[in-house]
Amino acid sequence: MTPLHSNPLFTRLADAERILVAGAGGGFDIYSGLPLALSLLHQGKQVHLANLSFSALEGLPTDDWAAPDLAAVTPGSAPHQSYFPERTLAQWLHQHDYPSTVYAFPQTGVRPLRSAYEALLDLHRIDAVVLVDGGTDILMRGDEAGLGTPEEDLASVAALAALDDVPTRLVVSVGFGVDAYHGVNHSHVLENIAALERDGAYLGAFSIPRATREGALYLDAVEHAQQHTPQHPSIVNGSIAAAVRGSFGDVRFTDRTRGSELFVNPLMSLYFAFDLPGLAARCLYLDRIEDTYLMRQVHSRIAEFRESTVTRPPRSFPH
Repeated sequence: MTPLHSNPLFTRLADAERILVAGAGGGFDIYSGLPLALSLLHQGKQVHLANLSFSALEGLPTDDWAAPDLAAVTPGSAPHQSYFPERTLAQWLHQHDYPSTVYAFPQTGVRPLRSAYEALLDLHRIDAVVLVDGGTDILMRGDEAGLGTPEEDLASVAALAALDDVPTRLVVSVGFGVDAYHGVNHSHVLENIAALERDGAYLGAFSIPRATREGALYLDAVEHAQQHTPQHPSIVNGSIAAAVRGSFGDVRFTDRTRGSELFVNPLMSLYFAFDLPGLAARCLYLDRIEDTYLMRQVHSRIAEFRESTVTRPPRSFPH
């Protein structure tokens, strides 16, 4: 049993030497894992970064592919592309003298994604994986009133859930509340976390304080990404960064949120941590996406499941 003064997430990672921190849902998700990855690096761990990518990876040269469906993105990759979060992060890492390769998975179904993960795990002899979601839709089990955008997140969970040779597989979610825009009811999020606690799969929560080295570096990385992707900055990480800075309410950091009202608050800067196999076991449709090869198959299988499922009605916060 972990003592109160120890963090259960870092306790689970204490004996790991080579850790993969991977963005589950595409886009800028890997940025959501940056404070955690930097903390592990500062502890002397060997840390590798990866992301399920929304970038145009098919245009990368052959030499940039470490394995099928596994691109090794460096600071100089695809300079002609304006939207390339993995390259932008690689450039920031290089500027700060950190290892600057960010691996990228194209949007595929579970089977090829799992094979790509296996190749990456073998390449670096990974002994722990932390899957990161910027938001909370990775915690949806399938019968909620709204699921957000679960396809990429749960394809990533399914890909890793079967890799039992990896001793430690964890999930972290940061950005509580940002998925309300996509229909996630956060009373259901809390209900799911409570159920994961009963199952022994919830590892607690902790904040990203801006007074820490990792918090300050995260804010710098998000600002760098916003400057280098001005047409499509990350709303999720912009919201998390605003919360880390202590902002509150309808905070404006991009024109992309024009016409909507944000509710930035301190809960957005909390990491919620979970055991990945325990979280996967509660997903009601994971078996249905197991044999998919294309992301559109994942989407259609989830849609088919939803058509035959009685959903939980949304609930408002009582306070």
